[in-house]
Amino acid sequence: MNEQDWLAEQFEKNRSRLRAVAYRMLGSLSDADDAVQESWLRLSRSDPRGIENLTGWLTTVVARVSLNMLRSRKSRREEPQGSHVPDPIVSRADEGLDPEHEALLSDSVGLALLVILDTLAPDERLAFVLHDMFAVSFEDIAPIVGRSPAAARQLASRARRRVQGSTAVPDTDLSRQREVVEAFLVAARAGDFEALLVILDPDVVLRGDQGTLRIRRGARAVTEGALTFSRLAISARVALVNGAPGIVARLPDGQPMAVMGFAVRGGKIVEIDILADPVRLRQLDLTALED
Repeated sequence: MNEQDWLAEQFEKNRSRLRAVAYRMLGSLSDADDAVQESWLRLSRSDPRGIENLTGWLTTVVARVSLNMLRSRKSRREEPQGSHVPDPIVSRADEGLDPEHEALLSDSVGLALLVILDTLAPDERLAFVLHDMFAVSFEDIAPIVGRSPAAARQLASRARRRVQGSTAVPDTDLSRQREVVEAFLVAARAGDFEALLVILDPDVVLRGDQGTLRIRRGARAVTEGALTFSRLAISARVALVNGAPGIVARLPDGQPMAVMGFAVRGGKIVEIDILADPVRLRQLDLTALED
């Protein structure tokens, strides 16, 4: 085996980890794949004899590439109102996550968490993702963001406070979560206003992305939106959305209308994240839901 083949083999062993890092940094599957590809190009142009820890070196490279992409995205103001609903990862609810998705979502990164990560400054996001999700030391993070280890620690600490103060901790019982999401779907289809109010937490937050992020707060406002949704969708089914029960709805022509992620706590829906942008929906891989 020549050196280039050996490098390619080692890179493939690290691909899942690199894609997971990039997805948490960018919230976009296509951008994550671009970052991973760029990390391979940089590795292929490097002398492996100077790399002591290949996994650490690749993690640093893909993090640096993702940080540059994130800074460029923010500077061009590509994301109205500062954030959007990230790309969801959709799987069949009755089959569970496939190995590729399981590797990508190894620490149960729900859509709600990714929405909050989108509100962080790029350096804060990198410090939090690398340290809290991938156990990278602050000594290794510091050169990526151009700061001291102590300053990198502060970046992660600020991000952690923001995340903990903004995201609900969902129930761990997936079967119970699915029961609640299925009850939501049945009530929405039936136009049952009162049943929806029972399922929704009084302070439920709904975030809907149709090019810009729209937010509804409170059970009554979210119920009204759910009834509008039920009138438009011709079909809907429960699926796994980022590893938790969610809903995929389709229009009469079979095209996807929305992907909905849910956070369920104490048997109530506390957060709903909806991707409904037709352009972005067409880019999703929903083949796993085909019968």
